[in-house]
Amino acid sequence: MATTDTSASPVRRIDSMHVFAFLLVCAIAFREQLVTAVNSFPQLRTGATIFLGVFVQATPFLVLGVLVSGGIAAFVSPRVLERLLPADEKAAVGVSGLAGMALPGCECGAVPVSRRLMDQGAPTSAALAFLLSAPAINPVVLVSTAVAFPGEPRMVLARFLASLATALVMGWLWARIGRAEWITKKFADHSHDSSRSKWEVFTESARHDLMQAGAFLVLGAGAAALLHIVVPDSILEHLAGQMLLAILVMAVLAVVLALCSEADAFVAASMSMLPLLPRLVFLVVGPAVDAKLMAMQAGSFGRGFVARFAPVTFVVAVACATSVGLLVLGAR
Repeated sequence: MATTDTSASPVRRIDSMHVFAFLLVCAIAFREQLVTAVNSFPQLRTGATIFLGVFVQATPFLVLGVLVSGGIAAFVSPRVLERLLPADEKAAVGVSGLAGMALPGCECGAVPVSRRLMDQGAPTSAALAFLLSAPAINPVVLVSTAVAFPGEPRMVLARFLASLATALVMGWLWARIGRAEWITKKFADHSHDSSRSKWEVFTESARHDLMQAGAFLVLGAGAAALLHIVVPDSILEHLAGQMLLAILVMAVLAVVLALCSEADAFVAASMSMLPLLPRLVFLVVGPAVDAKLMAMQAGSFGRGFVARFAPVTFVVAVACATSVGLLVLGAR
């Protein structure tokens, strides 16, 4: 009697890296056809130019950010930050908020780090201040903002001050009215798993962040190009003349687009028809509260936390960005 082999060969799962590689090969293979199609339509050519301009400018900063973020995941323990925090909770919020300057990375990396800080005994308010400041005031983000807005150094200063103010205000608010029971999720830390080498942790973290953040960069660059093609200049000119409406629209757009903080400045810079103040609001709200960030927070802290934290953060971020923008930029 013949025996049946019951061992099943492992099934290779198609992930985002395979899809990206496939699309890249297709773009190279059909490059001439794509160029011909784009050149046949002036509006499509304009959109492609804007898309490539945003994408090419932002990519180096995105790559630098995910490499640094991967290095932090592999070689830096959150215990280092936790030991530096003062005993006084309000002072700890200030220190952890400023500590975001020293740890470059996007929102994707800040969520697990802040959760690890909580689990290792850091005050929740201080961990949340770090969560909001790290992706918004780190050197990679500030340099990318300076490159995206040449000749506008006040834009960099305004973004730094408004984002730091948002982080500190939310940290102090949590210290005053926050409740431990609002955080319901448990967190499993795999970044320092002893069974994995530091190089494995680094490469996996960098690859994951690059694919996730890169997808949102493509979305943002596409949205910027689409705005220039679909939305008539008259509507944008009308929006530019309605400052409050422009601020609200840009704040909501930041939540919906959910861009990586290392690339969002180039998308904001491409919207040159709008004043600087609404674009500042876009840059401050995005790293503090957006669609992907709320989803990640729900996974790490629980949906009840997001339901309370996200709306308040949105209001605080808009208020801080508007106030700082008026002081630093004026009504521009």
